[in-house]
Amino acid sequence: IQKLCDRVASSTLLDDRRDAVRALKSLSKKYRLEVGIQAMEHLIHVLQTDRSDSEIIGYALDTLYNVISNDLEEEEQEENLPKQVDDLGSQFTEIFIKQQENVTLLLTLVEEFDFHVRWPGVKLLTSLLKQQGPQVQQIILVSPMGVSRLMDLLADSREVIRNDGVLLLQQLTKSNAAIQKIVAFENAFERLLDIVTEEGNSDGGIVVEDCLLLLQNLLKNNNSNQNFFKEGSYIQRMKPWFEVGDDSCGWSAQKVTNLHLMLQLVRVLVSPTNPPGATSSCQKAMFHCGLLQQLCTILMATGVPADILTETINTVSEVIRGCQMNQDYFASVNAPSNPPRPAIVVLLMSMVNERQPFVLRCAVLYCFQCFLYKNQKGQGEIVSTLLPSTIDATGNSVSAGQLLCGGLFSTDSLSNWCAAVALAHALQENATLKEQLLRVQLATSIGNPPVSLLQQCTNILSQGSKVQTRVGLLMLLCTWLSNCSIAVTHFLHNPANIPFLTGQIAENLGEEEQLVQGLCALLLGISIYYNDNSLENYRKEKLKQLIEKRIGRENFIEKLGFISKHELYSRAAQKPQPSFSSPDHMMFDHEFTKLVKELEGVISKAIYKSSEEDKKEEEVKKTLEQHDNIVTHYKKVIREQDQELEELKQRINTLTSQNEQLQATVTQQVSQIQQHKDQYNLLKVQLGKDAQHHNSHSETFQMNGIQMEEASKLKEELEEWKNKHELLQGQLREKDSVIEKLKSSQLEMGTTEQSLQTSKSGGLEHNNELQKELEMLRSQIQLQSAEISKLQIENQKLQVMNTTADPVLGDSGATAANNSELEGRLEQEVKELKNEVKALSEEKESLKQHLDSSSSTVAILQDEKSKLQQEVAESKKEQDDLLVLLADQDQKLSALKIKLKDLGVPVEDEDDIESGDQGDEDEDGDEEEQD
Repeated sequence: IQKLCDRVASSTLLDDRRDAVRALKSLSKKYRLEVGIQAMEHLIHVLQTDRSDSEIIGYALDTLYNVISNDLEEEEQEENLPKQVDDLGSQFTEIFIKQQENVTLLLTLVEEFDFHVRWPGVKLLTSLLKQQGPQVQQIILVSPMGVSRLMDLLADSREVIRNDGVLLLQQLTKSNAAIQKIVAFENAFERLLDIVTEEGNSDGGIVVEDCLLLLQNLLKNNNSNQNFFKEGSYIQRMKPWFEVGDDSCGWSAQKVTNLHLMLQLVRVLVSPTNPPGATSSCQKAMFHCGLLQQLCTILMATGVPADILTETINTVSEVIRGCQMNQDYFASVNAPSNPPRPAIVVLLMSMVNERQPFVLRCAVLYCFQCFLYKNQKGQGEIVSTLLPSTIDATGNSVSAGQLLCGGLFSTDSLSNWCAAVALAHALQENATLKEQLLRVQLATSIGNPPVSLLQQCTNILSQGSKVQTRVGLLMLLCTWLSNCSIAVTHFLHNPANIPFLTGQIAENLGEEEQLVQGLCALLLGISIYYNDNSLENYRKEKLKQLIEKRIGRENFIEKLGFISKHELYSRAAQKPQPSFSSPDHMMFDHEFTKLVKELEGVISKAIYKSSEEDKKEEEVKKTLEQHDNIVTHYKKVIREQDQELEELKQRINTLTSQNEQLQATVTQQVSQIQQHKDQYNLLKVQLGKDAQHHNSHSETFQMNGIQMEEASKLKEELEEWKNKHELLQGQLREKDSVIEKLKSSQLEMGTTEQSLQTSKSGGLEHNNELQKELEMLRSQIQLQSAEISKLQIENQKLQVMNTTADPVLGDSGATAANNSELEGRLEQEVKELKNEVKALSEEKESLKQHLDSSSSTVAILQDEKSKLQQEVAESKKEQDDLLVLLADQDQKLSALKIKLKDLGVPVEDEDDIESGDQGDEDEDGDEEEQD
C-alpha cells in the first residue's frame, strides 16, 4: 500500500498513476483502515490534478467510497465488527470534510456527465451524508449552487444515476428545513411525481419507495413545502396512486410498502399537528379532486391486506377530522353489502368485534373520533339512533347507537372501553345531547322494567368488572356530567351512587386500582362543582361534609392527582390518535386528558370552599347574571338604536340625493327658459329689422319706381325660368316617346295574351310563369302611366308660369303684380313669425309653472330633512342617557368583581372582554354620529 501511494504521489506518467490507483481500489475493501490512513491525501490530490482523465478519477472516487462507506459484504461481517466499522466510517468522513474544498470538489465532479465519474461521485457523497449528515449539509448549503447541482441528477437519463440521486437527496434533506425548501423550489415535486408515474405508481418497484421517502422528507413538519405542494396542484396527482381495484392476483410485498408510504404521505399533509388553516385547505382539496372518495373505495373494498386497511382507516380519519364537508361525505358512504349499510356502522361492527386485530380496532375508534370532532350534526345523528322515537322497531338494520350500547355492555373489556370512549366523543362539548341521552332506556332482561343508560353504567361500575371497563365507563360519566347540571341531578338521584364513589375513594387499594380511585374522585368532584342544589340531600355543602368525614380533603385531592401523574395519561395527552403497544395499555383518551386538565384545579378549589363562600359566590353569580341581563338588555337597546340611526342616515342620504337631482333638473329647466328667452329676443329684433326694411322698400317704390338692381334680378329669374321650361319640355318629349313605346308593347302583350289563352291546355306550369310576367308588365305600365300624368300636370304649370313671365320687363302693370306678390310673401312670413312668438311665450308660461312646482317640492324636502335631523338629535340624547346608565352598571360590576376577587373567587375574563367590546361599540357609535 505504501509503494502504491508513493507511485501515485511521484509517478510522472498518467498510466502509472492510474494503475496504482486501480491497485489501491482493489485493496481498499479488505485493507480499509490502511488504505484510508495512507492513501486518502494522495487520492484527494488525484481528484484535484487529474480531472482530465475520467478513468483515474473514477478509480479514486471508488477507493474513497470503499474506505468511507460502511456497506461491507455479508461474509466480512462479524459480531464484534459493526461498532468498530461505524467508528471508522465516521472518522474517515471527518478527515475528508475537514477541508470544505473537498466537498465542493466532489460537487463539481458530480456535475460531470461521464458515467465513470458521476456515479461513484454520487455514491461517495451519499456515504458522506450518512456518516456526518449535518456537517456535510452545511457545507453543501453554503457552496454556490450546491443543492441545484444535485437536483440535476433527477433529470439524468441513466436510471442507475437517477435512482442513486434520489437516495442522495434523501440523505441530504433529512432534518434540514432550509435544504428541503431549496429542493422543493427546484421543482423536486414535479420530477418525483413524474418518476412515480413512470414506474407504475403503487405497482412500481423500490424506486417508487425511495421517491416516496424523499417526498416525506420534504413535506413532514415543513409548512412552507406543504403549502407549495397544495398550491402547485400536486394533491390532484396523488389520486391515481389509490386506484387499486380488486386484485385477484394478490398484493406483492413491494406494493404493500409503496401504498403504505403513499397513505402516510397523505397523512403528512392533513396531520392534526399542522396549522389548522393549512390542514383545512388540504382536506378541501382532497375532497374536490376525489382523493377522499378513492380512499373510501379502498376502505370498503375486499381483499385489501389488514395493515393497508388499517392505515387507510387512519388516513381517512385525518382527512375528515374537523372538516364538515368531508365528514358529511363520509356519513353518506355506504358499504357494498345487501342491503347497503353506512360505512360508519360497518366500521363500528369491526370495533366491537373482539376477533378483529387490535390495531384495526384502534384505527376504527380513531376514525369515529375524527368523524365526530367539531361535528355537532354527526354527534346528533349518532345520539338520535339511541333515542326511543328513532329506534327501528322492526330490527332489520343495526344502528350505530345499538352497536355502541352492545359494545358498552359486552363481556369483552376492550369493546367496553372503545364503546364508552366513542359515546363520550358523541357528547363532547354538546350540552343538548347530554340532556337528550338521559332519555335513553335499556331493556336489561325480560320481565324487568327498562333502565336508563346512566343507571346501567353505574350498575356495571358497582359490580366490579375489569379495570379497563371501569375506566372507560368512568370517562364516559365524567364527560357526560361535566357542564350539565341536569345530568348531575339524575346521577345524584340514584341513592347508591355517592356511597359507592366515596367507598371506592376511601379504600387503600393496589396500584391498578389507583387509577379507578382517581377517576371516582373526579366524578364526585364534577357532581359537586356542577351541582345546582336542586336535591336537598345532595347539596354542595352536604357532599363536601361527606368528603371531609369519609375521605378527608387532602386524601381526596391526592387521589384526584393520581390521574395526571399516571404514565398512560401523559402518553394519551401527546396526540389525538390512540396508539397503544398492547390492549392492557388502553386506558386514556386524548380528549379526556384535556377535560382532566380543565377540571382538576377547579374541583380542588371547590372542595376547599366553605358554605359561606359558596353562598356568597352564588349571590354574586346571581347578581352578575342580573347585571349581565341588564347589560345585554342595554346592548340590545343600543343595537336597535344603532340600526334606527343607520336607517335614518340612509333615508337622509336618499333624500339628499333626490334633492340634488331635483335641483339639477330645476337648474336645467332655468337654463332652457333662458335659451328660449334669448331666441325670443333674437326673433323680435329680426322682425323689427324686416318691418323696417319692408317700409323703406315700399317708400322707395312709391317715390322712385323700380330700381335698376331689382330689374336686373327679375331678368335673371326670368332667364332661369325659361331654361327650366325648355328642360321640362325636353323631358316631356322623352316621356311621350316612352308612352308610345309602352302602348305598342301593350298591344303586343294583348296579342300574346290571346295566344296564351289558346295554348292554355298545352302546359299549365308554363302558363303560370307567363301570367306572372304579364302581371309584372301591367303593374309597370300603370306606374309609368301615373308618372306620365304627373309630368303632363307639371308641363301645364310651367306653360302657365311661362305665359306670366313672357311680357317685357318695362311694363308697369307686371312690376306692380310682382310687388304685390312680394308684399304677400312678407305678410305671410310675418304671420308665421308671430305664431312662433306666441308658441314660445306659451312654452315659457308652462316652464314657469314647472319651476314653481319643483321649488315647492324642494321646500317640502327641506322641511322633512329638518324633521329628520331633529329626530337624530333626540335619539342621540337618548343614547347618551343609556351610556350614562351603562357606565353606572359597569362601575357596580367592577366593584362586585373586586369583592369576588377579595373573597378568592376566580372571575372569568368574558365580562371584562364584553365590557371592552361595549366600549369599542360606544366609541364606534360616537364616531359614526360625528361623521
